[in-house]
Amino acid sequence: MSAIDQIKKAKDAVVQMVRVDAELNQKILLDLADRAEANIPAILTANKLDLDLMPKDDPRYDRLLLSEERIKSIANDLRNVARMDSPIGEILEQNKTNTGLHLQKVRVALGVVGVIYEARPNVTFDVFALCFRTGNVAILKGGTDAWNSNSAIAKLIHESLEKFNVSKEVMQLLPPDRSAANDLMDAVGYVDVLIPRGSQSLIDSVRENAKVPVIETGAGVVHTYFDETADFELGKKVIFNAKTRRVSICNALECLIIHESRLKELPALISDMADKNVVIEADEPSYKALKGSYPDSLLTKANDASFGKEHLDYRLSIKTVENLDQALDHIARYSTHHSEAIITKSQESRDRFFKEVDAAAVYLNTSTSFTDGAQFGLGAEIGISTQKLHARGPMALKELTSYKWLIQSDGMTRPA
Repeated sequence: MSAIDQIKKAKDAVVQMVRVDAELNQKILLDLADRAEANIPAILTANKLDLDLMPKDDPRYDRLLLSEERIKSIANDLRNVARMDSPIGEILEQNKTNTGLHLQKVRVALGVVGVIYEARPNVTFDVFALCFRTGNVAILKGGTDAWNSNSAIAKLIHESLEKFNVSKEVMQLLPPDRSAANDLMDAVGYVDVLIPRGSQSLIDSVRENAKVPVIETGAGVVHTYFDETADFELGKKVIFNAKTRRVSICNALECLIIHESRLKELPALISDMADKNVVIEADEPSYKALKGSYPDSLLTKANDASFGKEHLDYRLSIKTVENLDQALDHIARYSTHHSEAIITKSQESRDRFFKEVDAAAVYLNTSTSFTDGAQFGLGAEIGISTQKLHARGPMALKELTSYKWLIQSDGMTRPA
């Protein structure tokens, strides 16, 4: 079946999806969670086929990697989503006009949600679960790198759907080739919204070429500002976690901004980074502070390309500033509006940072690795929206809905 045929079948399945009630919806997701755990060996076998084709030093390898522990975590996320109330049908507001019209603004599904993503097989589970719980039909277009993994996961999803007599057409996995992505981007009248999840180049390509509405997610040029009042031990812990917990994901720290008065402490502040072989791209002041203390093999001088770059690797840029104004200016220039953090004891600095930084998630004395739908108590996420229209931050259940107006009266007519 061609990608175009799959897209058309997804559109036809919208009516079927509307008829799946909340209870049946929950049963299917819980069954899928159990099925995922019961089929861990099969998923890992498929995943190994993909992993064998990717060099281990490729930053995408960690994104592609599935393990028994990760699959169990995914299954728990599925259960969390299943047990959350579906927002569909929620009355957002209502009133009765003085002319006798009774108006209700009611939350509804978006319809057909397309997602283009790279080597992230966990996304296949996440997107289906969130779309299904909100009554949306999902069209998934993963990359070639994860085709075996995604196919194995899609097979389990279809088995759970068919077990409860729900058409498997409500979840379409398109072929991994580029032409399928083009078909999805051109699917005017069939796809209600398209969400790219991956690298900046992927997001740019979808935004520039799609003819259907797009919600941008993802690229994270994430900064943390260590200011003149910052607690050293707290900062060391937070910065290390934000950079090294998982370097290949969009909430990972990419640029440390440090107040010039704290440069003497910089070698100790990032000393643990050397154990993880983190390459430092340091501006002139920070390079001088680190020279002779940080391993020479891991220390380089920053250039213009060092800033505004999503490394997605064991690399960290360092920028020295004289004050908060310079830190804010640097973030404003290079931010992708994803996640930004400040480490400070100053109430005034905190207030200004919270007010002036333009990002979906703004942190105080906290690792940016928490920018995640599950961590925000949303069950899971379809991505981190970095734009301002419709949704911003982790896109979970409510963010996959729109609304419509329901109007009732006792035979009201409008005068000429």
